[in-house]
This record gives sequence, structure tokens and C-alpha cells, in this order.
Amino acid sequence: MSSGFNDLSRKKIINGWSLFSLISSFISIAMIVGMLRGELSTGEGVSSMIQLSVRFAVPWLYVAFSASSAHVLFSSDFSAWVLRNRKYFGLSFAVGMAWQALFILWMLGVHTDYYANEVYLLRDLIEGLAGYIFLIPMTLTTFRFGRRLVSRKQWRILHKAGIYYLWAYAFSVYWWTLFDYPNPAPINYLYYWAGFLAWGLRAASWSKTRRKSAGKRSGEVRLSRLTESLGVVVIGMGIGAAFLGSTWQEAARELLYGYTFTRIPELYFPYWPFEPFLPLLVIGLGCYLISKSAGPKAPKRN
Repeated sequence: MSSGFNDLSRKKIINGWSLFSLISSFISIAMIVGMLRGELSTGEGVSSMIQLSVRFAVPWLYVAFSASSAHVLFSSDFSAWVLRNRKYFGLSFAVGMAWQALFILWMLGVHTDYYANEVYLLRDLIEGLAGYIFLIPMTLTTFRFGRRLVSRKQWRILHKAGIYYLWAYAFSVYWWTLFDYPNPAPINYLYYWAGFLAWGLRAASWSKTRRKSAGKRSGEVRLSRLTESLGVVVIGMGIGAAFLGSTWQEAARELLYGYTFTRIPELYFPYWPFEPFLPLLVIGLGCYLISKSAGPKAPKRN
């Protein structure tokens, strides 16, 4: 079965620019159908198209974000195919966001009053603009002409910081939708947990790589059962917190905001959305503990 997929995965139509053409065509057809069926003469109709474009874009962001980590954890023909085409999944996300930009401009130009009275929030404007500030140069430097304008180190910093920011923005939006608004649509749960899984793959692959490196440096590996067990418990706590955001977010808000250590960022950022990432920090701590449970074997005593 694995060799069968390997043969299939080598076909030109599902690789490279052919794959990008398939995905971007699918997104564009879906947008055109949505436009024909929607009420673009109203602000609500354009707003629904903005939401629809994001839903067609974000899955490809999650795939690009987790591609290398999934291959580290579950090396297979399928994960190799995803990793090989990560660039084209990322560009497919950019196509979806280009449609979003079109509808945002439509909203601003045609339904200005609706935007000002019903949609506009400064924090959303700042976060959204920051996303495009990353996405546009990331897209341009994907091509040779753009890549020649930056050094290899600059390219890596741009793409790593950008992919993390874009993932974090999408993930936090769905977190707030689930835990801060009444009656979220079922599909929002899917997008929230998909974003959570994408980050979880990153964290797990980081932990695995650190453990492997520790073993290579020491020559022999000794697992600290206590540290490893503690890491597993901490990860379990983080996963539980990710499920139960509505039960602790009010306490977290009271703890995080209005204190001395938050006043400086609050001067420059009207919104300091830290709550969605608290469970991830807990899980990250657990992964760190597990990664530290591998170390040099204690020398034998004579």
C-alpha cells in the first residue's frame, strides 16, 4: 500500500505547480459560486464571503505549518509528499487570503458604513494588517526573483516568523470564537482543533529532535522516568486546558491584564491576546521536560 501511494505521489498532476493549480482552482471556483449565491449588495453578504475565503485558506496554512514536523514524527511516503509540496500548499493559502483581501476592499469601498458600525475593531485591523505584512513578502520570496533580494538567513527568519504569526492569528481567532462567543458553528471546532494539532506536531517533533540530539552527544541515553512522567502529566494538563477554555479564561484575564508587567505592551498594542496560548505554553513545558529526560548514562562504579 505504501509503495502504491509512493507511485501515485510521483505523478506530476499532484505535485508542484500542477498541485497548486488544482487547489487554487478549487478555492477560486468555490469563491465564485459563493459570490453567485450570496447577497453582495449587503454588508452582511460581503462579510460572509470574507469568512468563507478564510475557511478555504486556513487548512492549507495548517498543512504547510506542520509538514516538516509530521515527517519527523511519522516518516512515510505520504508525509514526504506533503513536505515536498509544502511551498505549494503555502501558496494555496495565499490564494485564499487574496480572495479575502478582495472582499475586505469590497467592504471598505462599497459598504463603508456597515464596516464602520458593525465590523470595525482596531485590534482586528492591526492583527489582520500584520498578517498581510508577513504574507506578501513571504509569497514574493517564494519565487526566485524575490529570494534573490534577501540572504538565506533573512529568508529563514521571515518565513519562520511569518508562518508562526499566521498560524497563531488563525488559531487564536477560532479559540475566541469557541470560548468567548455563544453558539459557535460546529465547523469552528474543527478549525480550532486542526490548528491545535498542527502546533502539537511541531512541539512533539521538537521534543523528539532534542532527545535524539542528547543521545548522540552522550553516546548512551538514560531516561529519567520521573522527568518523563512529569512531562506527560504536564502535557495532559495542557490538553485539558485546551478543552476547557471557557472555565479558566476569566481568571486568566484578571491575572494577565492591568498589572505592571503588562502595562508596557498595552501602551503599544490595544489588544494583548494571550489567553489562547496558555495551554500551549503548558504543553510546551511538558515537551521540554520529556526532551530533558534523555541524558548521558551515569558511569558505572567500580
